[in-house]
Amino acid sequence: MRTFVQKLGKSLMGPLSIIVAAGLLLGLASTLQNPNVFGNALAHVGFVNDFVSLVNALASGLFSLLPVLFCMSVAQGMAKEDRDVAAFSSVIGFVLFHITIRFFLQLNGITAETTSVEYLTSQGMDVLTATQTNAAYDTVLGIFTYRMSIFGGIIVGLWSSLIHNRFHETQLPTAFSFFSGKRFVPIMIVVTIPLVAIAMYFIWPLFNMVINGFGNLLAAAGAFGTFIYGFLERLLIPTGLHHILNQLIRFTPIGGTAMIDGEQVSGALNIFNQLLMSSNPDMDTMREATRFLTQGTHPFMVFGLPAACFAMYKTAYPQNRQKVKGILLAAGLTSFLTGITEPIEFAFFFISPLLWLFHAVMAGLSFFINTLLGVCIGNAGGGLVDLMLFGVLRGPETKWYINVAIGLVYAVTYFLVFRWAIVKFNIKTPGREDESDQVSQSVEVTELGAAILSAIGGTDNVVEIDNCISRLRLILKDTSLVDEAALKPTGALGLIRINETACQIVYGSKVEKAAAELKRAVKSHT
Repeated sequence: MRTFVQKLGKSLMGPLSIIVAAGLLLGLASTLQNPNVFGNALAHVGFVNDFVSLVNALASGLFSLLPVLFCMSVAQGMAKEDRDVAAFSSVIGFVLFHITIRFFLQLNGITAETTSVEYLTSQGMDVLTATQTNAAYDTVLGIFTYRMSIFGGIIVGLWSSLIHNRFHETQLPTAFSFFSGKRFVPIMIVVTIPLVAIAMYFIWPLFNMVINGFGNLLAAAGAFGTFIYGFLERLLIPTGLHHILNQLIRFTPIGGTAMIDGEQVSGALNIFNQLLMSSNPDMDTMREATRFLTQGTHPFMVFGLPAACFAMYKTAYPQNRQKVKGILLAAGLTSFLTGITEPIEFAFFFISPLLWLFHAVMAGLSFFINTLLGVCIGNAGGGLVDLMLFGVLRGPETKWYINVAIGLVYAVTYFLVFRWAIVKFNIKTPGREDESDQVSQSVEVTELGAAILSAIGGTDNVVEIDNCISRLRLILKDTSLVDEAALKPTGALGLIRINETACQIVYGSKVEKAAAELKRAVKSHT
């Protein structure tokens, strides 16, 4: 189960890079329209207005595809082999899933027309109840269905991967051999997905009540709810479960719901992006959404963790400072610019639970304080780019200056606390390892794959190789064969043993190179 959840969390990250990129474009378009930045100088410039309209149209279309993007990403990520076939089959399953639900809704007289606010109010229902009833349904890829958001995509993606892993090597009798193997997977999807849809037709209304209940509970907790989120989000990083928490907050009603231009939108990031496309966004609604977004991450990503890197450098043994300077500088700049923090966090998470807990509490406090002070900075990155584009360039109404002031306090606090804790408890952060633990030189790039392969037990121990944005994710026959000390020269920042067969090696921004070299090494030994 731990392996399954880890793999699911990684699979949910698939669409995020696309959404973040679309959000950056929306931020640029919103800045061009912002009178606080350019006044009215661009208000009547034709090509600027056309550019803004194009970006809004593209982003709107992309966000409407989120459920199917999650479906494909989960199916591909959870498949063991032939992942392209799994993704292809999942799209078929997604369409048939919602067509089946539409069929049963129509049997009960539930259609887009009979659930419209106009129709319901004409039947004597009050506007509030009519709006709530209408919000329970949606149109996805032109199909009227339940408003399941990304959950519908995740359900179909999981089912598609299950069917794929079970049947993608099935051999049929000779007369039907053309339909064997990969070709059999879409056939089984067509046969089985209506059964899943029928089950969800009855289950979803109850499940939806639970989801909305969690969302209402989080909303009722107010600013303290953001502390809980920020604290858990950092605390869960070593387990990988923070990806699941993030996506639920960003794309489902747990992160909030809002009526924008007559349409109900769910999920903190969805609400923020939808408001960016609005000509006159409601700032109060936007602040409700951004309390779970990057305004809470900037103080420790842009300011705090780079300061922690500086503290690690200053507390390194003098003879080792030059050796660790490049590593810490690269990790600090990565966090500062992009918001990718794991290369720093794994330098202290497992060797100092005290600093791990301190970091999680500070993250929760950052979300809490920014919410109390009305800061309004969105998107899902967390680095300087987001701070500039969605804070500074959108003007003083975002209260970006408060975010920066909090960040400066965080920089001083992180530096002082890390320096004190490292010296007081002799924490073995980079540059403070014992002589016997130090590695004289790094592995050459050309030898990287072979070195990693040797450290994880050789080709015979490898079952599956994958990676996410900062971790090499491995399924092995026996994780006890992994030599953590031998991984350090390859640039590994930490090792997480999930169970007897699954482990993760943290490489930070170098993970793509490490994964490619390892796969190449495995192929050369088979």
